[in-house]
Amino acid sequence: MTDALVPLMVLLPLLGAALALMLGRRQRAQMAVSTVVLAAVAAIAAVLLAQVDASGSGVAVAIGAWPPPFGIVLVVDRLSAIMIIISALMLLGVLVYAVGQGIADQHRETPVSIFHPTYLILSAGVFNAFIAGDLFNLYVGFEILLSASYVLLTLGGTGERIRAGVTYIIVSLVSSLFFLSAVALVYGATGTVNIAQLSVRLAELPLDVQLILHLLLLIAFGIKAAVFPLSFWLPDSYPTAPAPVTAVFAGLLTKVGVYAIIRTETVIFPESDLSTLFLVIGGLTLAVGILGALTQADIKRLLSFTLVSHIGYMIFGIGLASIVGLAATIYYVIHHISVQTTLFLTTGLIERFGGSTSITRLGGLRRASPMLAVLFFVPAMNLGGIPPFSGFLGKVGLFVAGADAAGGPPASETLGTSSPGPDWLIWTVIGIGAATSLVTLYALTRFWNLAFWRPKSELEGYRSRIIDSVQEAPAGATVVATRTTPVLMLAATAALVALTIALTVFAGPLFELSGRAAENLRDASVYVSIVFPGGVR
Repeated sequence: MTDALVPLMVLLPLLGAALALMLGRRQRAQMAVSTVVLAAVAAIAAVLLAQVDASGSGVAVAIGAWPPPFGIVLVVDRLSAIMIIISALMLLGVLVYAVGQGIADQHRETPVSIFHPTYLILSAGVFNAFIAGDLFNLYVGFEILLSASYVLLTLGGTGERIRAGVTYIIVSLVSSLFFLSAVALVYGATGTVNIAQLSVRLAELPLDVQLILHLLLLIAFGIKAAVFPLSFWLPDSYPTAPAPVTAVFAGLLTKVGVYAIIRTETVIFPESDLSTLFLVIGGLTLAVGILGALTQADIKRLLSFTLVSHIGYMIFGIGLASIVGLAATIYYVIHHISVQTTLFLTTGLIERFGGSTSITRLGGLRRASPMLAVLFFVPAMNLGGIPPFSGFLGKVGLFVAGADAAGGPPASETLGTSSPGPDWLIWTVIGIGAATSLVTLYALTRFWNLAFWRPKSELEGYRSRIIDSVQEAPAGATVVATRTTPVLMLAATAALVALTIALTVFAGPLFELSGRAAENLRDASVYVSIVFPGGVR
């Protein structure tokens, strides 16, 4: 019975998008459809997670009764169910925020007739990517994301957003070209694109052919995940969109790329060992991203650079090639999706209340809005890694996994045949990660102090001192400040802040769940047995 629920996680958002489009200008009906659909997907994912966690395996559904590898197969294991639940909750929270903003602004930023159908199509692309059982269906999920995200990114039709949208779509198309080329080459070399079957057939190819195919996929996914040096496009693309759109992009879209990298390393190429490459890229992503954040005067761009930087933690965890490292990575992905989404929503409130997102134009917000000060402070400290928040716990988990890997983990704790990189490199990245956490805390604390604690009377003097040392956003817009904020926007943001705190309160069970999900990824044969219970044909 639960097998029938799997396709609904993609089908419901698509049907909801069609219904929302037919409802046209009936705003309340569109909002109701979007809310019900996303809540239903979250509930379905929770049911499926309970089932696969209890069974220790997963669920595979062949669409149209075409058995794998001939037809489309959707696969739900612990990892994909976790990703769908957290994604659905974030999408639901951002939707409530967007509804509140739309009501207050007469839908100037997010036209209802366009926003809701496109938002649901974006959701369908995210969910499809997480449960795709073959490379081509994963490619389709990415393309659904691309088409919907371009529409959302350019809502309002301003010149700034169109320019950012053009950059975004060009980079995304380049990524898609790499991905599609890799899919074609993989099919030509193996005769299949089924992920479970590829885990067996790719190992039979010459090592140089495997490496070429492997790197092509990683380049495509690396652009999606915004890892260095493929992250140059992100800081100029995300901050221009409306606050709800930026929050979804920052919280979710890069994690789809991280998820694809995890699948590539644990299922598609389980015998390949690129740990050293991942450690180098992870360290560079951490360092370059946070150095960029230090020079930003605009909080949207600052958060965009920290987003790039903190992807480095996840790449580092993957590079450790151990169960403990992957478990910490999964927990950190959950944490980062929640905290980054929440911070961008709070930034939208700051822009609305203060009329700007630049530290050269903001001041006195603590006295003007104490609640807004708290809503920003909690996730900011979380992202900065202050104990006992989930950001601190996730980083400690990664550092402990790194220390274990540097000491030589038992063979039973490694993923496939991979081995950790050189000890000196692991310790170097751990040091970079610790420094990145401190610099993140400094950058966010600086903004919070200046925007919330500094009296507005000091703005002019500060602006003249700092304007040469920080970089303003290109063509940064100043909006009309409003002293009233819609209840729905505040409620949605407060709910997500509460969720980030819950990740700390329930860190123990979540780490255990992440550990079980990582255990499933220890051996590619677990995933293969879900799709082919009788063995690969």
